[in-house]
Amino acid sequence: MTQASRTATEPRRRPKQERSRERIDAILSTTMRLIGEKGIDAVTMKEVGMLAGGPIATVYHYFPNKSAILAMLYERFSEVSRARLTAIIADVREARDIIAAADRLLDDYFGRVAGDPAIQDLQNAIQADKALKNLDIAETRHQAKMFCDHVIALLEPDKHEQFERMVVLIFQLAGGVVRLALAQSDAESRRTIEDYRAIIHTQLRLFL
Repeated sequence: MTQASRTATEPRRRPKQERSRERIDAILSTTMRLIGEKGIDAVTMKEVGMLAGGPIATVYHYFPNKSAILAMLYERFSEVSRARLTAIIADVREARDIIAAADRLLDDYFGRVAGDPAIQDLQNAIQADKALKNLDIAETRHQAKMFCDHVIALLEPDKHEQFERMVVLIFQLAGGVVRLALAQSDAESRRTIEDYRAIIHTQLRLFL
């Protein structure tokens, strides 16, 4: 990512005092609520500032633009994702547990996104913004590495490199599959998720 792209998605400053953290929390929660109510495109910095309990200048004090707010929302979503991933892979103790962990991760991710329209809109916005999309790819690589670091010792050494590449693909493609499933009818959605689950199983079994 270029310096210009990083600047566009970074907050102007990170909160150090409790009052500043509370202001940022108010801005983020207000933005997320508005996204769920009306969609990202309709949300303005001015409206966020007004409903978050402060003037528009307060919002710009912390964030240069809406993309920077979305980036921090995505960062917080990712923090929760990492914690949930850590909890799920903690149960992997032998190679056959890897597929079960992959199933739980897919179901958990689908459930979180399907259950919150604001998260759905945030995920769509991430893919539409090049700088934010780069953040998403970097986060995919990070979480894939977390997964691999925990389970890789259970596999044959000569399969490690290919397994790591496959996990990155599985993690990255999951976002597109879930977005497709959420655009379909309930029956189609279930089939799409199960078809992707079958693909994951087939690929993972090559390493077990």
